[in-house]
Amino acid sequence: MADRFLEGRVAVITGAGRGIGRAIALVLAGAGARIALVDRTRADVADTSALVQDAGAQCETFACDVREDAQVQTLASQVMQRFGAVHILVNNAGTAIRKKVHEFTLEEWRLVMETNLTGPWLMCRHLIPHMKGRGYGRIINMTSIMAHVSSDGRGVYSASKHGLLGLTKALAVELAADGITAVAISPGFVETDLTAPLRADAQKSAALLAQTPLQRYGRPEEIAALALYLCSDAAAYITGNDVLIDGGWCAQ
Repeated sequence: MADRFLEGRVAVITGAGRGIGRAIALVLAGAGARIALVDRTRADVADTSALVQDAGAQCETFACDVREDAQVQTLASQVMQRFGAVHILVNNAGTAIRKKVHEFTLEEWRLVMETNLTGPWLMCRHLIPHMKGRGYGRIINMTSIMAHVSSDGRGVYSASKHGLLGLTKALAVELAADGITAVAISPGFVETDLTAPLRADAQKSAALLAQTPLQRYGRPEEIAALALYLCSDAAAYITGNDVLIDGGWCAQ
């Protein structure tokens, strides 16, 4: 792949303020893409924006709660005003609450489902019309190994990620004629803020790593490298499926 193979492309990335979202923003920017950094507030993406600009790439920051239809609609309009096009959509924003299914309140259920599933759907609803007719498009939905398995305390999170994987398949079928692919990435346990409490617990961390064949946590940069490949022409025949990047967790 050429170093600047995304020159002229516009990528919209949610949850871009840290972790996997930040890593994807940096790697796509390095390949020449112009980046729309999206998080709940502009302050959340200020550090990512500085890093992207330091790398010599163009980016803009946008505040948006992906659960809110009106905010996502406004975001789509703002992105088009700033960039005039959308080619890549990375639905990375997500949340998790760890407790047993029957212990969830309705409000907690809605928070997880609206963030992890409704949010990506709203982003697709408002941005896909701007992606059509360009002969190229990529939608990357960040799912999880919990879209394939589940565990104690992860039931509602798992349900939301199973739903996102189903949405990915539907998008791939519906958008194939437009040259837009839709692929899910399912990371295992990665060194992000979401896994920080687990990694800080020596006993729990050791038990988890013992169940991971590679016996280490993934790095955000490894997930970003996969996202970069999926945006390339070399990945143009990959759509409607899910790529596990989990250190072998789901192979057992």
